[in-house]
Amino acid sequence: MRTVEAYSRLAGVYDQIVVDPCHGRWARYLDQLWRGDEHGVRDVLDLCCGTGLLAAELSSRGYRVVGVDASAPMLDLARERLGPGADLRRAWLPALPVDERFDAAVSTFDGLNYLTPADLRLTFASVAGVLRRGGWLVFDLHTDAMLDFTAANPVVAGEQDGNRFVLTSVVDTGDRVCDTTIEVLESADGDPFAETHRQYFHAAGDVVAALATAGFGSLGRTEEYTPKPVDASTLRATWLARRR
Repeated sequence: MRTVEAYSRLAGVYDQIVVDPCHGRWARYLDQLWRGDEHGVRDVLDLCCGTGLLAAELSSRGYRVVGVDASAPMLDLARERLGPGADLRRAWLPALPVDERFDAAVSTFDGLNYLTPADLRLTFASVAGVLRRGGWLVFDLHTDAMLDFTAANPVVAGEQDGNRFVLTSVVDTGDRVCDTTIEVLESADGDPFAETHRQYFHAAGDVVAALATAGFGSLGRTEEYTPKPVDASTLRATWLARRR
């Protein structure tokens, strides 16, 4: 089995084995949230946009979306989904190759969990620099409950749409780091492969402090793009912040 760079071969089967049908629901939540903005929200920066699933949902609701991602194969799939006129740019956070101002920035499906704590702080500062005053930053992160769940369930196997896979996670609860190896044993788009992904479980207090340092007022956390408050069972928390 060939080991490849993260989000290179996985891009081809990402929508089938990783993503559940959530982006329409998440986009509805964001649309309802932003309708209450007194200045209106039209221009949205989609960080770690992946294959363009959220960008497609937001675009269908009338938003102008600029997508940023580090993976060229993921961006290629996003272009196929969104069309030749899509504004998609390759970049590695915290760098942001944008000059214009945005009304909102989003990062969904654990994209910011791939950043070290230092890069998360720098990314918040970069985003603040391209948002208008009062602009929104909405993103999700794994919680402590997800950290505990992953440590307790280090091996997950499954089969979906002709792809058979095994996920093996090694969790360092002290350093709040997780290395997950995704082995696709049978792939619908080619030969078997393996990718290793490193994610960081950012402590809530550190996130609040990083937002404040970057000039954001934190509006709190909810349960995965719903109005429900975070509790001890929440695995994915949605963070809401606005640029002061």
